[in-house]
Amino acid sequence: MALLPALPAAAIFLLWWPALGASFQFDDWNVIVNEPRVHSLAAWWQSMPGIRPLLKLSYALNFALDANPSGFRGVNLLIHALSATLVGSLLRTRGLRAGLSESMASHAAVLAALLFALHPVQTEAVTYISGRSSSLAACFCLLSLYGWVRSEEIARPMYAYAWLASCCICFGLAVATKETALILPLALLLYSADRPLTPTLKRLTPLLLLMAAMFVVALSSPTYRRLLAVSLDTRTIGENLLTQSRALLYLSGQLIRITNGNADPQLPIVTSLDWRTAILCMAWIGSLVWALLNLRRRPVSAFAVLWFMLWLAPTNSLLPRLDVANDRQLYLASVGPAWWLAVQLTSWHPARPVLRQAAVALLLVALSWATYQRNLVYQTEVAFWEDTAAHNPENSRAANNLGMAYAIECRFREAETAFERAIALSGDDYYSRINLILLRKGMLPGVDRKRCELASYD
Repeated sequence: MALLPALPAAAIFLLWWPALGASFQFDDWNVIVNEPRVHSLAAWWQSMPGIRPLLKLSYALNFALDANPSGFRGVNLLIHALSATLVGSLLRTRGLRAGLSESMASHAAVLAALLFALHPVQTEAVTYISGRSSSLAACFCLLSLYGWVRSEEIARPMYAYAWLASCCICFGLAVATKETALILPLALLLYSADRPLTPTLKRLTPLLLLMAAMFVVALSSPTYRRLLAVSLDTRTIGENLLTQSRALLYLSGQLIRITNGNADPQLPIVTSLDWRTAILCMAWIGSLVWALLNLRRRPVSAFAVLWFMLWLAPTNSLLPRLDVANDRQLYLASVGPAWWLAVQLTSWHPARPVLRQAAVALLLVALSWATYQRNLVYQTEVAFWEDTAAHNPENSRAANNLGMAYAIECRFREAETAFERAIALSGDDYYSRINLILLRKGMLPGVDRKRCELASYD
Protein backbone atom coordinates (compact mmCIF):
# COMPACT_ATOMS: atom_id res chain seq x y z
CA MET A 1 0.00 0.00 0.00
CA ALA A 2 2.85 2.39 0.80
CA LEU A 3 4.22 2.05 -2.74
CA LEU A 4 0.90 2.71 -4.50
CA PRO A 5 1.34 6.52 -4.83
CA ALA A 6 4.66 5.95 -6.63
CA LEU A 7 3.14 3.72 -9.32
CA PRO A 8 2.08 6.51 -11.75
CA ALA A 9 5.53 8.15 -11.73
CA ALA A 10 7.30 4.80 -12.17
CA ALA A 11 4.97 3.86 -15.03
CA ILE A 12 5.63 7.19 -16.76
CA PHE A 13 9.41 6.75 -16.78
CA LEU A 14 9.13 3.14 -17.90
CA LEU A 15 6.76 3.96 -20.77
CA TRP A 16 8.27 7.24 -21.96
CA TRP A 17 11.95 6.37 -21.63
CA PRO A 18 12.26 5.01 -25.22
CA ALA A 19 10.82 8.29 -26.55
CA LEU A 20 13.57 10.49 -25.08
CA GLY A 21 15.63 10.38 -28.26
CA ALA A 22 12.83 11.57 -30.55
CA SER A 23 13.51 14.65 -32.65
CA PHE A 24 12.25 18.21 -32.31
CA GLN A 25 8.84 18.65 -33.97
CA PHE A 26 6.55 21.32 -35.42
CA ASP A 27 6.56 24.44 -33.18
CA ASP A 28 9.69 23.22 -31.37
CA TRP A 29 11.74 24.76 -34.16
CA ASN A 30 10.12 28.20 -33.89
CA VAL A 31 9.80 28.54 -30.11
CA ILE A 32 12.92 26.65 -29.01
CA VAL A 33 15.53 25.64 -31.60
CA ASN A 34 15.46 28.82 -33.72
CA GLU A 35 14.47 31.22 -30.94
CA PRO A 36 17.66 32.97 -29.69
CA ARG A 37 15.84 34.51 -26.70
CA VAL A 38 15.72 31.12 -24.97
CA HIS A 39 19.24 29.95 -25.85
CA SER A 40 20.78 31.32 -22.67
CA LEU A 41 19.77 32.81 -19.35
CA ALA A 42 21.29 36.16 -20.37
CA ALA A 43 19.29 36.20 -23.61
CA TRP A 44 16.12 35.29 -21.73
CA TRP A 45 16.67 38.08 -19.23
CA GLN A 46 17.25 40.66 -21.98
CA SER A 47 13.98 39.60 -23.66
CA MET A 48 11.94 40.38 -20.55
CA PRO A 49 9.29 41.59 -19.98
CA GLY A 50 7.48 39.20 -22.26
CA ILE A 51 4.65 36.70 -22.32
CA ARG A 52 4.96 33.31 -20.60
CA PRO A 53 8.26 34.23 -18.89
CA LEU A 54 8.49 31.10 -16.75
CA LEU A 55 7.95 28.77 -19.71
CA LYS A 56 10.71 30.53 -21.62
CA LEU A 57 12.96 30.41 -18.56
CA SER A 58 12.50 26.64 -18.44
CA TYR A 59 13.65 26.44 -22.06
CA ALA A 60 16.68 28.63 -21.31
CA LEU A 61 17.60 26.41 -18.35
CA ASN A 62 17.27 23.38 -20.60
CA PHE A 63 19.68 24.92 -23.09
CA ALA A 64 22.14 25.55 -20.26
CA LEU A 65 21.92 21.94 -19.05
CA ASP A 66 21.29 19.90 -22.21
CA ALA A 67 20.21 21.39 -25.54
CA ASN A 68 19.42 18.00 -27.09
CA PRO A 69 15.80 16.86 -27.50
CA SER A 70 16.42 14.18 -24.86
CA GLY A 71 17.25 16.87 -22.31
CA PHE A 72 14.04 18.76 -22.99
CA ARG A 73 11.95 15.59 -22.88
CA GLY A 74 13.64 14.48 -19.67
CA VAL A 75 12.36 17.65 -18.00
CA ASN A 76 8.91 17.06 -19.50
CA LEU A 77 8.89 13.57 -17.98
CA LEU A 78 9.76 14.94 -14.54
CA ILE A 79 6.92 17.46 -14.83
CA HIS A 80 4.46 14.77 -15.88
CA ALA A 81 5.57 12.41 -13.09
CA LEU A 82 5.15 15.12 -10.46
CA SER A 83 1.73 16.03 -11.83
CA ALA A 84 0.57 12.40 -11.77
CA THR A 85 1.73 12.05 -8.15
CA LEU A 86 -0.15 15.21 -7.19
CA VAL A 87 -3.27 13.99 -9.00
CA GLY A 88 -3.23 10.80 -6.94
CA SER A 89 -2.81 12.68 -3.66
CA LEU A 90 -5.47 15.29 -4.41
CA LEU A 91 -8.04 12.78 -5.66
CA ARG A 92 -7.56 10.60 -2.58
CA THR A 93 -8.47 13.58 -0.40
CA ARG A 94 -11.36 14.47 -2.69
CA GLY A 95 -12.61 10.89 -2.55
CA LEU A 96 -12.64 10.91 1.26
CA ARG A 97 -14.58 14.19 1.18
CA ALA A 98 -17.04 12.61 -1.27
CA GLY A 99 -17.82 9.86 1.21
CA LEU A 100 -15.68 7.03 -0.18
CA SER A 101 -14.10 4.61 2.25
CA GLU A 102 -10.39 5.05 2.88
CA SER A 103 -9.54 1.91 0.91
CA MET A 104 -11.73 2.83 -2.05
CA ALA A 105 -10.54 6.45 -2.06
CA SER A 106 -6.89 5.32 -2.10
CA HIS A 107 -7.29 2.71 -4.81
CA ALA A 108 -9.49 4.93 -6.98
CA ALA A 109 -7.02 7.81 -6.67
CA VAL A 110 -4.05 5.66 -7.73
CA LEU A 111 -6.00 4.20 -10.64
CA ALA A 112 -7.13 7.68 -11.73
CA ALA A 113 -3.53 8.91 -11.55
CA LEU A 114 -2.47 5.96 -13.73
CA LEU A 115 -5.22 6.68 -16.25
CA PHE A 116 -4.15 10.32 -16.32
CA ALA A 117 -0.48 9.42 -16.60
CA LEU A 118 -0.65 6.71 -19.26
CA HIS A 119 -3.34 7.98 -21.62
CA PRO A 120 -1.91 8.52 -25.13
CA VAL A 121 -3.62 11.91 -25.39
CA GLN A 122 -0.98 13.17 -22.94
CA THR A 123 1.84 12.65 -25.44
CA GLU A 124 1.05 16.04 -26.96
CA ALA A 125 1.87 17.72 -23.64
CA VAL A 126 4.83 15.46 -22.76
CA THR A 127 6.54 13.97 -25.84
CA TYR A 128 5.85 17.07 -27.92
CA ILE A 129 8.34 19.43 -26.30
CA SER A 130 6.37 22.61 -27.01
CA GLY A 131 3.48 20.99 -25.16
CA ARG A 132 5.35 21.89 -21.97
CA SER A 133 3.29 25.07 -21.79
CA SER A 134 0.29 22.87 -20.90
CA SER A 135 2.03 20.35 -18.65
CA LEU A 136 4.16 22.83 -16.69
CA ALA A 137 1.24 25.21 -16.11
CA ALA A 138 -0.88 22.24 -15.02
CA CYS A 139 1.83 21.11 -12.61
CA PHE A 140 1.90 24.52 -10.93
CA CYS A 141 -1.91 24.52 -10.80
CA LEU A 142 -1.84 21.14 -9.03
CA LEU A 143 0.83 22.38 -6.63
CA SER A 144 -1.35 25.41 -5.91
CA LEU A 145 -4.34 23.12 -5.29
CA TYR A 146 -2.21 21.00 -2.96
CA GLY A 147 -1.30 24.11 -0.97
CA TRP A 148 -4.99 25.07 -0.89
CA VAL A 149 -5.99 21.67 0.50
CA ARG A 150 -3.25 21.72 3.12
CA SER A 151 -4.32 25.20 4.23
CA GLU A 152 -7.85 23.85 4.75
CA GLU A 153 -6.73 20.83 6.78
CA ILE A 154 -4.24 22.46 9.15
CA ALA A 155 -5.76 23.88 12.32
CA ARG A 156 -2.90 26.19 13.35
CA PRO A 157 -3.49 29.59 11.66
CA MET A 158 0.19 30.35 11.06
CA TYR A 159 0.76 27.14 9.09
CA ALA A 160 -2.57 27.51 7.31
CA TYR A 161 -1.57 31.00 6.13
CA ALA A 162 1.81 29.67 4.99
CA TRP A 163 0.15 26.98 2.88
CA LEU A 164 -2.29 29.54 1.48
CA ALA A 165 0.65 31.78 0.58
CA SER A 166 2.28 28.86 -1.25
CA CYS A 167 -1.02 28.34 -3.06
CA CYS A 168 -0.94 31.98 -4.26
CA ILE A 169 2.71 31.74 -5.31
CA CYS A 170 2.12 28.60 -7.37
CA PHE A 171 -0.91 30.27 -8.92
CA GLY A 172 1.29 33.14 -10.04
CA LEU A 173 3.89 30.71 -11.42
CA ALA A 174 1.18 28.84 -13.34
CA VAL A 175 -0.07 32.03 -15.00
CA ALA A 176 3.53 33.03 -15.78
CA THR A 177 3.78 29.73 -17.63
CA LYS A 178 0.47 29.86 -19.49
CA GLU A 179 -2.24 32.49 -19.14
CA THR A 180 -5.09 29.94 -19.26
CA ALA A 181 -4.19 29.09 -15.64
CA LEU A 182 -6.12 32.23 -14.62
CA ILE A 183 -9.12 29.90 -14.27
CA LEU A 184 -7.53 28.19 -11.23
CA PRO A 185 -9.53 29.98 -8.45
CA LEU A 186 -12.72 28.47 -9.88
CA ALA A 187 -11.09 25.03 -9.76
CA LEU A 188 -10.24 25.59 -6.08
CA LEU A 189 -13.85 26.56 -5.44
CA LEU A 190 -15.02 23.39 -7.20
CA TYR A 191 -12.62 21.20 -5.21
CA SER A 192 -13.96 22.66 -1.95
CA ALA A 193 -17.62 22.37 -2.96
CA ASP A 194 -18.24 20.13 0.09
CA ARG A 195 -17.20 22.95 2.45
CA PRO A 196 -19.31 25.91 3.63
CA LEU A 197 -19.35 28.57 0.94
CA THR A 198 -18.73 31.72 3.01
CA PRO A 199 -15.44 30.61 4.65
CA THR A 200 -14.25 29.21 1.31
CA LEU A 201 -14.88 32.50 -0.46
CA LYS A 202 -13.09 34.34 2.34
CA ARG A 203 -10.01 32.16 1.94
CA LEU A 204 -10.30 32.52 -1.83
CA THR A 205 -10.18 36.33 -1.67
CA PRO A 206 -6.38 36.73 -2.07
CA LEU A 207 -6.42 34.44 -5.11
CA LEU A 208 -9.30 36.32 -6.68
CA LEU A 209 -7.46 39.60 -6.13
CA LEU A 210 -4.32 38.08 -7.61
CA MET A 211 -6.32 36.82 -10.58
CA ALA A 212 -7.75 40.30 -11.17
CA ALA A 213 -4.31 41.89 -10.90
CA MET A 214 -2.74 39.43 -13.35
CA PHE A 215 -5.66 39.92 -15.73
CA VAL A 216 -5.08 43.69 -15.69
CA VAL A 217 -1.34 43.18 -16.26
CA ALA A 218 -2.08 40.89 -19.20
CA LEU A 219 -4.43 43.43 -20.77
CA SER A 220 -1.81 46.15 -20.35
CA SER A 221 0.66 44.12 -22.42
CA PRO A 222 0.76 45.14 -26.12
CA THR A 223 1.49 41.52 -27.06
CA TYR A 224 -1.59 40.18 -25.28
CA ARG A 225 -3.75 42.97 -26.68
CA ARG A 226 -2.54 42.11 -30.18
CA LEU A 227 -3.25 38.40 -29.59
CA LEU A 228 -6.71 39.28 -28.30
CA ALA A 229 -7.39 41.36 -31.41
CA VAL A 230 -6.26 38.50 -33.65
CA SER A 231 -8.51 36.14 -31.70
CA LEU A 232 -11.58 38.34 -32.08
CA ASP A 233 -10.84 38.82 -35.80
CA THR A 234 -10.66 35.04 -36.35
CA ARG A 235 -14.41 34.54 -35.90
CA THR A 236 -17.23 36.02 -33.81
CA ILE A 237 -17.82 34.84 -30.25
CA GLY A 238 -21.18 33.40 -31.32
CA GLU A 239 -19.58 31.44 -34.15
CA ASN A 240 -16.89 30.22 -31.80
CA LEU A 241 -19.42 28.95 -29.26
CA LEU A 242 -21.18 27.00 -32.01
CA THR A 243 -17.86 25.67 -33.27
CA GLN A 244 -16.70 24.67 -29.81
CA SER A 245 -19.86 22.66 -29.16
CA ARG A 246 -18.52 20.25 -31.77
CA ALA A 247 -14.92 20.65 -30.67
CA LEU A 248 -15.84 19.59 -27.11
CA LEU A 249 -17.46 16.47 -28.54
CA TYR A 250 -14.27 15.75 -30.49
CA LEU A 251 -12.10 16.25 -27.40
CA SER A 252 -14.37 14.03 -25.32
CA GLY A 253 -14.02 11.37 -27.99
CA GLN A 254 -10.22 11.63 -27.84
CA LEU A 255 -10.40 10.24 -24.31
CA ILE A 256 -12.14 7.15 -25.68
CA ARG A 257 -10.49 6.75 -29.10
CA ILE A 258 -7.07 5.93 -27.71
CA THR A 259 -5.55 5.22 -31.14
CA ASN A 260 -6.73 8.48 -32.70
CA GLY A 261 -3.90 10.83 -31.74
CA ASN A 262 -3.92 13.81 -34.09
CA ALA A 263 -1.36 16.60 -34.00
CA ASP A 264 -3.25 18.95 -36.31
CA PRO A 265 -6.98 18.13 -36.43
CA GLN A 266 -9.03 19.99 -39.02
CA LEU A 267 -12.34 20.64 -37.28
CA PRO A 268 -15.15 22.50 -39.06
CA ILE A 269 -15.98 26.13 -38.34
CA VAL A 270 -19.70 26.47 -37.62
CA THR A 271 -21.07 29.82 -38.76
CA SER A 272 -24.80 29.22 -38.35
CA LEU A 273 -27.01 27.20 -36.04
CA ASP A 274 -28.12 23.83 -37.41
CA TRP A 275 -30.01 21.00 -35.73
CA ARG A 276 -26.90 19.03 -34.82
CA THR A 277 -25.15 22.02 -33.28
CA ALA A 278 -28.33 23.01 -31.44
CA ILE A 279 -28.58 19.55 -29.89
CA LEU A 280 -24.93 19.64 -28.86
CA CYS A 281 -25.27 23.10 -27.30
CA MET A 282 -28.32 22.00 -25.32
CA ALA A 283 -26.51 18.83 -24.25
CA TRP A 284 -23.49 20.75 -22.96
CA ILE A 285 -25.67 23.31 -21.16
CA GLY A 286 -27.77 20.50 -19.70
CA SER A 287 -24.65 18.67 -18.49
CA LEU A 288 -23.39 21.84 -16.84
CA VAL A 289 -26.68 22.53 -15.08
CA TRP A 290 -27.04 18.89 -13.98
CA ALA A 291 -23.52 18.87 -12.52
CA LEU A 292 -24.05 22.14 -10.63
CA LEU A 293 -27.29 20.83 -9.14
CA ASN A 294 -25.75 17.49 -8.12
CA LEU A 295 -22.45 18.60 -6.60
CA ARG A 296 -23.44 17.28 -3.18
CA ARG A 297 -25.76 14.41 -4.10
CA ARG A 298 -23.48 12.90 -6.79
CA PRO A 299 -20.10 14.41 -5.92
CA VAL A 300 -17.94 12.14 -8.09
CA SER A 301 -19.92 12.43 -11.33
CA ALA A 302 -20.65 16.14 -10.89
CA PHE A 303 -17.04 16.92 -10.07
CA ALA A 304 -15.85 14.99 -13.14
CA VAL A 305 -18.16 16.92 -15.49
CA LEU A 306 -17.42 20.35 -14.02
CA TRP A 307 -13.67 19.76 -13.82
CA PHE A 308 -13.59 18.69 -17.47
CA MET A 309 -15.60 21.67 -18.69
CA LEU A 310 -13.84 24.16 -16.44
CA TRP A 311 -10.33 23.40 -17.67
CA LEU A 312 -11.43 23.46 -21.30
CA ALA A 313 -13.23 26.79 -20.87
CA PRO A 314 -10.19 29.08 -21.44
CA THR A 315 -9.37 27.50 -24.81
CA ASN A 316 -12.69 26.07 -25.96
CA SER A 317 -15.47 28.52 -25.15
CA LEU A 318 -15.64 32.28 -25.80
CA LEU A 319 -12.31 33.34 -27.29
CA PRO A 320 -11.62 32.03 -30.80
CA ARG A 321 -8.33 30.32 -31.63
CA LEU A 322 -6.79 29.65 -35.04
CA ASP A 323 -6.72 25.94 -34.17
CA VAL A 324 -10.17 24.91 -33.00
CA ALA A 325 -8.90 22.16 -30.69
CA ASN A 326 -5.72 20.27 -29.80
CA ASP A 327 -5.15 17.16 -27.73
CA ARG A 328 -2.88 18.95 -25.25
CA GLN A 329 -5.85 20.99 -24.03
CA LEU A 330 -7.06 17.76 -22.41
CA TYR A 331 -3.98 17.44 -20.20
CA LEU A 332 -5.51 18.73 -16.97
CA ALA A 333 -9.15 18.43 -18.05
CA SER A 334 -8.77 14.63 -18.31
CA VAL A 335 -8.36 14.32 -14.53
CA GLY A 336 -12.12 14.57 -13.95
CA PRO A 337 -13.18 11.77 -16.33
CA ALA A 338 -10.22 9.65 -15.18
CA TRP A 339 -11.38 9.89 -11.56
CA TRP A 340 -14.99 9.07 -12.46
CA LEU A 341 -13.92 5.96 -14.38
CA ALA A 342 -11.53 4.92 -11.61
CA VAL A 343 -14.28 5.12 -8.98
CA GLN A 344 -16.63 3.08 -11.17
CA LEU A 345 -14.01 0.40 -11.77
CA THR A 346 -12.96 0.29 -8.12
CA SER A 347 -16.54 -0.32 -7.00
CA TRP A 348 -17.41 -2.68 -9.86
CA HIS A 349 -18.20 -6.36 -9.04
CA PRO A 350 -17.15 -6.31 -5.36
CA ALA A 351 -17.95 -10.03 -5.14
CA ARG A 352 -15.61 -10.82 -8.05
CA PRO A 353 -12.35 -8.96 -7.47
CA VAL A 354 -10.50 -11.07 -10.04
CA LEU A 355 -12.83 -9.87 -12.79
CA ARG A 356 -12.38 -6.25 -11.71
CA GLN A 357 -8.60 -6.59 -11.56
CA ALA A 358 -8.53 -8.18 -15.00
CA ALA A 359 -10.57 -5.31 -16.45
CA VAL A 360 -8.26 -2.73 -14.86
CA ALA A 361 -5.15 -4.53 -16.07
CA LEU A 362 -6.54 -4.82 -19.61
CA LEU A 363 -7.37 -1.10 -19.65
CA LEU A 364 -3.92 -0.06 -18.43
CA VAL A 365 -2.19 -2.36 -20.92
CA ALA A 366 -4.30 -0.92 -23.77
CA LEU A 367 -3.46 2.66 -22.74
CA SER A 368 0.24 1.83 -22.38
CA TRP A 369 0.37 0.19 -25.79
CA ALA A 370 -1.45 3.11 -27.43
CA THR A 371 0.93 5.57 -25.77
CA TYR A 372 3.95 3.56 -26.87
CA GLN A 373 2.67 3.54 -30.45
CA ARG A 374 1.91 7.24 -30.31
CA ASN A 375 5.41 8.01 -29.04
CA LEU A 376 6.88 6.25 -32.09
CA VAL A 377 5.29 8.98 -34.24
CA TYR A 378 7.62 11.55 -32.67
CA GLN A 379 10.83 9.68 -33.56
CA THR A 380 11.41 11.62 -36.80
CA GLU A 381 9.81 14.56 -38.56
CA VAL A 382 8.90 12.34 -41.49
CA ALA A 383 7.07 9.88 -39.21
CA PHE A 384 5.34 12.77 -37.43
CA TRP A 385 4.03 14.45 -40.57
CA GLU A 386 3.20 11.20 -42.35
CA ASP A 387 0.95 10.33 -39.41
CA THR A 388 -0.57 13.83 -39.32
CA ALA A 389 -1.20 13.87 -43.07
CA ALA A 390 -2.75 10.38 -42.89
CA HIS A 391 -5.16 11.53 -40.15
CA ASN A 392 -5.94 14.76 -42.03
CA PRO A 393 -5.93 14.02 -45.77
CA GLU A 394 -7.53 17.41 -46.53
CA ASN A 395 -5.02 19.40 -44.46
CA SER A 396 -2.76 21.45 -46.74
CA ARG A 397 -0.52 22.49 -43.84
CA ALA A 398 0.18 18.86 -42.98
CA ALA A 399 0.97 18.09 -46.63
CA ASN A 400 3.31 21.11 -46.87
CA ASN A 401 5.14 20.21 -43.67
CA LEU A 402 5.44 16.61 -44.83
CA GLY A 403 7.05 17.92 -48.01
CA MET A 404 9.57 19.88 -45.94
CA ALA A 405 10.33 16.80 -43.84
CA TYR A 406 10.89 14.72 -46.98
CA ALA A 407 13.14 17.40 -48.49
CA ILE A 408 15.32 17.64 -45.37
CA GLU A 409 15.75 13.85 -45.56
CA CYS A 410 16.77 14.17 -49.25
CA ARG A 411 13.60 12.45 -50.46
CA PHE A 412 12.98 15.04 -53.17
CA ARG A 413 10.47 13.22 -55.33
CA GLU A 414 8.24 12.55 -52.34
CA ALA A 415 8.71 16.15 -51.21
CA GLU A 416 7.58 17.44 -54.61
CA THR A 417 4.50 15.21 -54.53
CA ALA A 418 3.62 16.45 -51.03
CA PHE A 419 3.98 20.11 -52.03
CA GLU A 420 1.83 19.54 -55.11
CA ARG A 421 -0.82 17.92 -52.94
CA ALA A 422 -0.76 20.88 -50.52
CA ILE A 423 -1.30 23.28 -53.47
CA ALA A 424 -4.18 21.15 -54.76
CA LEU A 425 -5.82 21.16 -51.32
CA SER A 426 -5.53 24.92 -50.87
CA GLY A 427 -5.21 27.16 -53.89
CA ASP A 428 -4.13 30.15 -51.79
CA ASP A 429 -1.39 28.21 -49.94
CA TYR A 430 1.53 30.34 -51.14
CA TYR A 431 3.94 28.64 -48.68
CA SER A 432 3.65 25.37 -50.60
CA ARG A 433 4.00 27.14 -53.96
CA ILE A 434 7.17 28.92 -52.83
CA ASN A 435 8.57 25.72 -51.29
CA LEU A 436 7.94 23.79 -54.52
CA ILE A 437 9.69 26.45 -56.62
CA LEU A 438 12.67 26.57 -54.25
CA LEU A 439 12.86 22.78 -54.14
CA ARG A 440 13.04 22.53 -57.93
CA LYS A 441 15.73 25.23 -57.99
CA GLY A 442 17.72 23.48 -55.26
CA MET A 443 17.37 26.47 -52.94
CA LEU A 444 14.91 25.22 -50.29
CA PRO A 445 16.03 26.50 -46.84
CA GLY A 446 17.04 23.80 -44.38
CA VAL A 447 18.04 21.30 -47.08
CA ASP A 448 21.72 20.39 -47.14
CA ARG A 449 22.26 19.63 -50.83
CA LYS A 450 25.86 18.54 -50.35
CA ARG A 451 24.85 16.02 -47.71
CA CYS A 452 22.12 14.72 -49.97
CA GLU A 453 24.53 14.37 -52.89
CA LEU A 454 27.06 12.50 -50.73
CA ALA A 455 24.32 10.23 -49.39
CA SER A 456 23.18 9.50 -52.95
CA TYR A 457 26.78 8.79 -54.03
CA ASP A 458 27.35 6.41 -51.12
